[in-house]
Amino acid sequence: MVDVVIAGIGQTDVGEHWDYSLRELALFALDEARNEAGGIQPQAVYVANMLAPALSRQSHLGALVADFAGLRGIEAVTVEAAGASGGVALRQAYLAVASGASETAMALGVEKITDQVGPPVEAALATTTDSDYEAEQGLTPTSQAALLLRRYLHENDVPREAFAGFPVTAHANGATNPHAMFRKPIKPELYARAGIVSDPLNMFDIAPRADGAAAALLVRADLVPPDFPHPLVTIAGSSVATDALAIHDRPNPLVLRAVNASIERACAQAGIARSDVSFYELDDTYSIYAALSLEAAGFAAPGEGWKLAENGGIGLNGNLPIATFGGAKARGHAGGAAGVYQAVEAVMQLRGQAGDNQVPDAAIGLIQCLGGPGSTAAAHVLAR
Repeated sequence: MVDVVIAGIGQTDVGEHWDYSLRELALFALDEARNEAGGIQPQAVYVANMLAPALSRQSHLGALVADFAGLRGIEAVTVEAAGASGGVALRQAYLAVASGASETAMALGVEKITDQVGPPVEAALATTTDSDYEAEQGLTPTSQAALLLRRYLHENDVPREAFAGFPVTAHANGATNPHAMFRKPIKPELYARAGIVSDPLNMFDIAPRADGAAAALLVRADLVPPDFPHPLVTIAGSSVATDALAIHDRPNPLVLRAVNASIERACAQAGIARSDVSFYELDDTYSIYAALSLEAAGFAAPGEGWKLAENGGIGLNGNLPIATFGGAKARGHAGGAAGVYQAVEAVMQLRGQAGDNQVPDAAIGLIQCLGGPGSTAAAHVLAR
């Protein structure tokens, strides 16, 4: 296995892109990444997407994007693993280069959600659950997260307002991210007054679904010229793990085993301990997943993940910064592209190019995205 670096990154704003098609959003991010890499061309493109067949009536995105980007003839395929699609695409690109199968490869995440609203979107999102036993009974990802939060509050005797720290931190960081959907900080008092969406989840516990595209161009480290214009970031560890798709098939629905397994493997490959991590870009699609991820990753004891969000512990200057550019909650959750956005943001942190969102002395970043309630977990360790 050879060393793999991220040579170029690109991203669009996250939001409601009614004027642009799926392929156009993908091209914007792809072009920015290859231009930033000095014109290096990918030999393979792994397109992460979650909902295009249902909402855009478009599958076969590999060929679509390669054709539109002027890359006919290259290897290009779609990668789908619900909300973990971007992280899984990054792993596929990493494996292609590390194994020697390709000298360059791109992980490209793209999602187009806002062209439809209401029931069609909810029905599409429900396809990421167990169709026969969950979606068939009317369960949606939001109601599923609400059930997990209710159980968590009950089992751990946690006050409802304890989860305010997650969206408050995310919105504080999103306020200075020019690509974020929401760029305004919120206070705990506003969180406490927010309307309930699916009891006990309120509006600020749920990330907004949005359009967007992000790209990361991976290259064999020994092929990068010495005068390369950007600091290089290495993918030091990479892993994907799975768990039962339906939460009722798990011994304990509040233990995300795939989160733990993927992080254990990625950190072992990178040769680091959790204490070496400068920041953790986790899945905060719902506030409950942020707490459960911190616990499963070993950063907090079971039932105590919410405590890390108190007193600025997860802020940019905290002990473990998370959602450093706003996370899914403030940046916006672009479905299958989420994991690639995390990679782009981690690269900016490790290059020292994060501006007002910079984590001091960032040297090692841990990123992880989830498909469903941790049914798939993709984790990567990035190092400068």
